[in-house]
Amino acid sequence: MASSSAHVKETLGELNKESFVSLLSKLIGEAKYVQNNPPDLIPEEDRVVKHVLDSLLPYSTTTGGGPLIINHVTYYQGRGNIIVEYPGTLPGNVLSFVGCHMDVVTANPNDWEFDPFSLSIDGDKLRGRGTTDCLGHVALVTELMKRLGETKPKLKSTVVAVFIANEENSAISGVGVDALVKDGLLNKLKDGPLFWIDTADKQPCVGTGGMIPWKLKITGKLFHSGLAHKAINPLELAMDALKEIQSRFYRDFPPHPKEKVYGFATPSTMKPTQWSYPGGGINQIPAECTVSGDVRLTPFYNVKDVMSKLQEYVDDINENVDKLDSRGPVSKYVLPDENLRGSLTLSFDEAMSGVACDLNSRGFHVLCKATEEVVGHVKPYSITGSLPLIRELQDEGFDVQTSGYGLMATYHAKNEYCLLSDMCQGYQVFVSIISQLED
Repeated sequence: MASSSAHVKETLGELNKESFVSLLSKLIGEAKYVQNNPPDLIPEEDRVVKHVLDSLLPYSTTTGGGPLIINHVTYYQGRGNIIVEYPGTLPGNVLSFVGCHMDVVTANPNDWEFDPFSLSIDGDKLRGRGTTDCLGHVALVTELMKRLGETKPKLKSTVVAVFIANEENSAISGVGVDALVKDGLLNKLKDGPLFWIDTADKQPCVGTGGMIPWKLKITGKLFHSGLAHKAINPLELAMDALKEIQSRFYRDFPPHPKEKVYGFATPSTMKPTQWSYPGGGINQIPAECTVSGDVRLTPFYNVKDVMSKLQEYVDDINENVDKLDSRGPVSKYVLPDENLRGSLTLSFDEAMSGVACDLNSRGFHVLCKATEEVVGHVKPYSITGSLPLIRELQDEGFDVQTSGYGLMATYHAKNEYCLLSDMCQGYQVFVSIISQLED
């Protein structure tokens, strides 16, 4: 007979803090080697895989020591993924914890108050690169699977954990969860809720933003700044054109009514974040400049529609550049006598779509109940920060819900840390989810 909900909680108990901190210490010790910023820094996720396997293999079918079924899947040498399965008794009943990634963003030790590449402990704070994002979660979910392997509760549902490579950068693909999905290795997870464990602050994150990186190259005419009437000033053209593009964007993609339902902190935005030009003297109007930025898009708008609209705006401005607002009697963007016109060229880097989790799904209700039970309150939130990969999972038919137990304030930041007490609550949330799905 399968275990009752209360029995599951009793069996799985609380997080073994000593074991968790010991494992996390080993993982943070590898953080230097799993920084993801190609081509300079290509992570070796198998360095993390080794410690996870050291924890779990003694309770696996591989060694004969327990029920865990472990699959180490590698598409690129030294950059593995791990799928760990604790079998349930009812075919088709499954829940999964996915998204714990074994790579980290870069850290410069000179900018930190402590060594980013070794775990240090300051009271409740566990400090180091990856503690919040996402090696802390790798250790946490490993401890959960280890406890299942040790205590062997009889569950109706199969519990699956998927530890992934290559989440922090999409310059190289076919390494992580995208390849696992393509190969059908996660297909069975469609039969139940999939919890993507890579957000923060202990509350369900129900919405994320799409991201469209754009680059606008502005071409003018170089000339002496004392003879401005003979130049086309690309810096001024960039400012005036960008103001027009932004005005049209906010007209066509205004705040969406569903953003309130999901609790988005901001509507969709389109703005510049970088500006460059080839250099020259202060008395020279340059020939060109480049402005780059991004669109952060709430998931109720389509990324491709926005890209096509932005191109439409640029084409229209190019055609009518003589009608564009300018900044004074000689700030002109056409020189008819020379048959010259200022122009804009728009290009995009790889875009990604945002996600709106299904607020009516069993997975969402179970996560909310578990959060309220453990944390004391539940307040789902949404941000136009972007999580790669999860929209693709949702489009493939997975019931994706997201949560995490690090701190948003230290996410990708200098002096990153998480709180041991938060990770303990994260473990209790996982236990509550498993026990609820037994009823």
